[in-house]
Amino acid sequence: MEKLTQKRLNEIKKGFSGKKVVVIGDMMLDGYYWGNVNRISPEAPVPVVEIDDEFFRFGGAANVAYNILTLGGKPYPVGVIGDDNNGKIFNKLIEDCGISSEGIVVDNTRPTTTKTRVIAANQHIVRIDKENKQMIHTAVEKQIMDFLTAKISEIDAIILEDYNKGVLTQKLITDVIALAKKNNKMVNVDPKFTNFFNYKDVTVFKPNRKETEDAFGIRIKTGEDLKGTCKELMKKLSCEYVLVTLGAEGIALFDKAGNEMRMPTKARKVADVSGAGDTVISTLTMAMLAGANIYEAAYLANYAGGIVCKEVGIVPIEIDNLFNEVLEECK
Repeated sequence: MEKLTQKRLNEIKKGFSGKKVVVIGDMMLDGYYWGNVNRISPEAPVPVVEIDDEFFRFGGAANVAYNILTLGGKPYPVGVIGDDNNGKIFNKLIEDCGISSEGIVVDNTRPTTTKTRVIAANQHIVRIDKENKQMIHTAVEKQIMDFLTAKISEIDAIILEDYNKGVLTQKLITDVIALAKKNNKMVNVDPKFTNFFNYKDVTVFKPNRKETEDAFGIRIKTGEDLKGTCKELMKKLSCEYVLVTLGAEGIALFDKAGNEMRMPTKARKVADVSGAGDTVISTLTMAMLAGANIYEAAYLANYAGGIVCKEVGIVPIEIDNLFNEVLEECK
């Protein structure tokens, strides 16, 4: 890939503005309790965390939607929350950010998926998960499809963000992709294990190394292992591109013609990888919508993932921060 110039970066950045992206998947709430450990509990051999601060942020597909917002786009999160206190907190976050909640379905038969992290001295002490992994009811599927059908003509792209918490059923996946294809809309996918091979005919399929290994029941040890596996994956899914995130090794991008591009990680100091995958799929999609080719988009997405890895906890990528850092490297 040719070096990005300031002129080209400015063109792409300008194109981010106002892009409308529907994010369908598992909406989550991330809770954080920050504090310090000064003693061990007399009740059991565990640390006592004295809490200094507590707050909530978007997680899962909601974090993808938030990244779309901070990149200058207009997100439409589509998923399910519970009729509970965490659902109220989730809705307050949505309202405070000015994100549309019209695609959020409240289901009183399941809780709001919530991951609560207890952190002391920048170290995770424990994480507490509250969730229901059962597939959503057919009535909820219909509500989601009704919303998407009504919205499809005015949006630019769809992201399917699967955390295997029950929102993305096989039927919903098939119906969403078919509707998008009929209306010539880009569909990019961030998968998990359960539905891995159900995402056929999408634009970009973005698993990480472990998800790919688990799906194929193998271990990817060499570049040839990766290339052969991704070639088989593209054959199974008939997608346009496969982008595999490789942690400290960066990313690998493959196209239908068999071309491969590798990019090293841009994370100079890794504090926390939580949410990096959300940032990658968000930035990749926005860049493609802005007119970047797949290689430029992958470069920006890889860079964005590296930036958020420097922060503790799940934080979104800010458009100015991204382009300013890329510009410094490209000078």
